[in-house]
Parts: sequence; C-alpha cells; structure tokens
Amino acid sequence: MKVYAISDLHLTVQSNRLALAALPYYLEDWLIVVGDVGETEDQLHYALSILTRRFAKVIWAPGNHDLWTIPSGNASKLQGDGKYQLLVSICRSYGVLTPEDPYPLWPGASKPTVLAPLFLLYDYSFRPTDVSETQAVAWAEETGVVCTDEFLLYPTPYPSRAAWCHARVAYTEKRLAVIPPSHSLVLINHFPLRQEFVRLKKIPRFSLWCGTTKTEDWHTRFPVSVVVYGHIHFRSTDYRDGVRFEEVSLGYQRDWQQAKGIGGYLREILPGPQR
Repeated sequence: MKVYAISDLHLTVQSNRLALAALPYYLEDWLIVVGDVGETEDQLHYALSILTRRFAKVIWAPGNHDLWTIPSGNASKLQGDGKYQLLVSICRSYGVLTPEDPYPLWPGASKPTVLAPLFLLYDYSFRPTDVSETQAVAWAEETGVVCTDEFLLYPTPYPSRAAWCHARVAYTEKRLAVIPPSHSLVLINHFPLRQEFVRLKKIPRFSLWCGTTKTEDWHTRFPVSVVVYGHIHFRSTDYRDGVRFEEVSLGYQRDWQQAKGIGGYLREILPGPQR
C-alpha cells in the first residue's frame, strides 16, 4: 500500500487528457492530486471519474487554474470562494477528500500519519524586501510577467487575493495546531510553503503568485514529515530540517515525456524513499 502524488495535470491540454485516460490501476494505493487539474468543472469531473476508479482513495487540493472564472464556454460563472465551494462539492460527490474535510489517517504506517490537504493561496510576499506589496505587480510587469490570475481568479467575497490568503492561513493554522506532536503530518498544498523552492530562472518575478511567507516555518512549527506541492513545473525532492519537500507537477506538454505516461510521473510519498 502506497500514497502517490501528482499535480498540474492541466487537462485543457489534449495530450494530457489522453494520457490520464491511459493511466494504469493502483487499486490498493492512495493518490494526492495537488491542484491545477484543469480550468473548468467538466475537466475536474473528467479527472475524478478516472482517478477514483484507479485508486483506493483520492485527496485533492485546489490550484489557481482550478479557481479561474472562465468568461466563455460551459464553465460556471461563480467567482472566488463560491467557485471553490463548488469544486469542493464536486469532489465530495466522488468521495474525494478536500481541505474542508477531516484530515485522514493513512493506515499504512506504524506511526499515526495525517494527510492534510490545504488551500492557502498567495499574498505577493515572495518578493524582495525593497519592493512593497502595492508595487509588487508593477515590479513583475517590468519584465513582462503578469499571472493570468490577475484577470481570472477573483477573491470574492474578500477584498483581495492577499486577504483571502490570510483568511485561509488563519483557518488552517487552527486546524493544524490540534494535531498531536506524536503524529506524523504530510502537508499538501498547490503552492510551495517556502520561497526558496520557487525555481523560476526564466521568469523569477512570477514568484509573487507562488505562495506566502506566512508558511515558511510550518515544516518545523508542526510535526511535519513531508510537504507535497506543485505549481512550479520543476519536479524536485529536497530536505530541510529533516523534512522532505516534494514538487510533483506534471505540467504542460513541453514539461514531460509522453512516452513515459502519467504513471511514470507519480511520486511515491508514503512510505517514501529510504535515506
């Protein structure tokens, strides 16, 4: 019995959709899906209809693309938290666990191991200290970088994405604080929890849309053994303070080898590699 993870399936891309349909069965294993499944509810339905038949249990956390409000097509016109709650309801209709559900215990470990899907967003704090929050987006625009979130990801009913992020962080901190220190905790979030893992050599100022400094110490503040994330499209395994950080994205067609199939990009989270 294993726990695998993958993120950034981006099912708007036809080759990714076909590859997902060809994914083998892992009927004894669990799967963590770390956001950016697609951009519409239909794409989420498509993914979950496949994945819930391939795995014993599926756990989901949203990415920024999932939360977009697309101006045309068959997608819902719900915005912000309303869109998020719709996605949560879709996941629950398939028996998929979300950040709004009780955190499950993985039965495959001798030590109690909690899998915690999170929804935290970002607050533009992944930036140099001499750039203010009010200047941040303009600073990124100087190099031609503007995330599509600025046009399609609405914070409704919050006054800003940063305010929504801060509300989610506060909500999540309260939930994590009650997990006993005797447990092992796997944190699952679409965005990296630490700025150092935003490896974007070609577009470094895109870091604004990649997380919040409020989570920099969560891997030591809580009894964390593994942090799982995506968004960066730079697959990696890192260790900090004895904690394993796994970036598990698939990405766009250019980011992976289709001959390997999606199964070739599933990352084993638990039991995980032996050091």
